[in-house]
Amino acid sequence: MLVVGVLAFLAAAAGIAVPATHGTRTTADEPQYLLTAISLAEDGDLDIADELAERRWRPFHELPLPEQTEALADGRRLSPHDPLLPLLLAGPVAVGGWVGGKLAMAAMAGLLAALLVWTAVRRLGVPLGTAALAVAVLACSPPLAVYGSQVYPELPAALAVLAAAAALTTAAAPGVRATLVVGVAVVGLPWLGVKYAPVAAAIALVACWRLAREGRARRALALAGSLALAGVVFLVLHRWWYGGWTPYAAGDHFVAGELSVVGTEPDYLGRGRRLLGLLVDRGFGLAAWQPAWLLAVPAVAALARRRPAGWAALALPLAAGWLVATFVALTMHGWWFAGRQVVVVLPLAALAVAWWTGPDRRRRLLLAVAALSGVLAFGWLVAEGAAGRVTWAVDFAATTNPLYRAWRLALPDYLAMSWRTWALHAAWLVALLAWAARAWATAPRPPGEGRGGPAAPGWPGRPARPAGTAAPGR
Repeated sequence: MLVVGVLAFLAAAAGIAVPATHGTRTTADEPQYLLTAISLAEDGDLDIADELAERRWRPFHELPLPEQTEALADGRRLSPHDPLLPLLLAGPVAVGGWVGGKLAMAAMAGLLAALLVWTAVRRLGVPLGTAALAVAVLACSPPLAVYGSQVYPELPAALAVLAAAAALTTAAAPGVRATLVVGVAVVGLPWLGVKYAPVAAAIALVACWRLAREGRARRALALAGSLALAGVVFLVLHRWWYGGWTPYAAGDHFVAGELSVVGTEPDYLGRGRRLLGLLVDRGFGLAAWQPAWLLAVPAVAALARRRPAGWAALALPLAAGWLVATFVALTMHGWWFAGRQVVVVLPLAALAVAWWTGPDRRRRLLLAVAALSGVLAFGWLVAEGAAGRVTWAVDFAATTNPLYRAWRLALPDYLAMSWRTWALHAAWLVALLAWAARAWATAPRPPGEGRGGPAAPGWPGRPARPAGTAAPGR
């Protein structure tokens, strides 16, 4: 845990050397979070009117700042973003400025990696070597390593989701401590970003269902009631602070109302392309920068087929996060690095990959080979960014990395919907569905299913060990 956590921290911290755009250290929403953190540290409130007037953003945004907010009726100016991330960064920013804030983000990336190793080994029974390999390569490559130095709520939200998953992936019903962890994670997610509310709801649903199924109905009701009360508090405080049900009400660019953040005339059929595009788009897809994320497809299929203890705590929030990124997010492409919309649930995908890989040597080799190009891609981006040739938010796809330049030719470009894009889309769809179907078909059945009686424990895709025989080396 310590080794992998330190590696993830160092990788994320290296990204601080890369500018957000040519001429700015941070961009888009990052300055807003930093200004609110400064206000919380110095004034104890969310009002950034004085910080804007004094141009406190100049150390981390050299160009004129798009302010994103307009004055409320009482003269206050609040950034249209939920306040938990600035609250977490207030101390580090007060001590170390914007670099201190980014180092705090890198520390969260390290903590996330360490907790991933623990959860994979202790909760899912993944061999330690496999868990360390899977987590190290995924945490030290895009997008997790990139967002480990970006001042966005993605990494803290991913950490909250992972903490809840660690509490719920147990054979027995969650205990009091685990229930408290789940409650804190679910309450905290919307305060990091209201866009995480569906993922929080999925976690809450899994927790209450597991408690009720295991005869802990009173604890399930207590959890549900507490979360409902927390939701009411969330809405009341947002109406009081921001003048709406979400922080978007304080923004200057949602002219059709705060709900226009999802689009004024959303084309949900068109957005359906993102179900695949979030993974394989040549610029903004996960696999474009770390091909090992493709292994999540067979891994999740095998997980759904095998259904180990607590599997729903991985699958349901992962599905919720992916569907939100597909149909609710305004765009897949934007002024940010690839994968931003799904970072919140990527730890769950990483756990599935580690579980599916298990002790299988061929799968470990496949994981290592696929992941190597992702780790190289991150190092290449950091080197080019530190030299001023690319940035995190604008032209990262212009990297000269020869592996990426070759690999991208096999990926569809959803910014240009040509016949070639559709052909690649269809080819990838068929290939990944076939891989998922094979993983489903070869995964051992859940215990108690099938004519042969209870299935013996076994890794997906490998024959189960006959009952009564010892594992090799034991």
